Amino acid sequence: MATKRKRMGEFADRSRARRRALQALYQWAMTGHEADAICRQFIAAQDMRRVNVGYFKDLVVKTLDKRAEIEAKLAAHLDRDLERLDPMEAAILRLAAYELLFRPEVPFRAVIDEAVGLGQDFGSDQTPTYVNGVLDRCAAAWREAEYGTAR
Repeated sequence: MATKRKRMGEFADRSRARRRALQALYQWAMTGHEADAICRQFIAAQDMRRVNVGYFKDLVVKTLDKRAEIEAKLAAHLDRDLERLDPMEAAILRLAAYELLFRPEVPFRAVIDEAVGLGQDFGSDQTPTYVNGVLDRCAAAWREAEYGTAR
């Protein structure tokens, strides 16, 4: 029982890390500041006690480090240029695309569910549906074997 509770705590800590990472990616989109500077600012200014800080840093730094590749791969699944999306939608998609492409240990359904939840919390009324559709197409293309067995 303790192991299951510990794993649930880890999932919650990662979920909180995604939430903070999304806010940091949005801040980057608005300011253009360096990823490391944004991470330091978040760690100093936000309540990070129940956040997996290592995962938070990984999400922010690596999403921005791999931004060109992520955006190029996302482009094939979007109905418009990423620059024309609402900045919050673009941040959600970048974050989730990073996990789909570079964190194969995270199930694609978990990535999509988390992204849709972030869209509900931070986006417009249409954001969750749009994010779900885009990421479902991405998962089908990028995680073909996992996606196929899940259907």
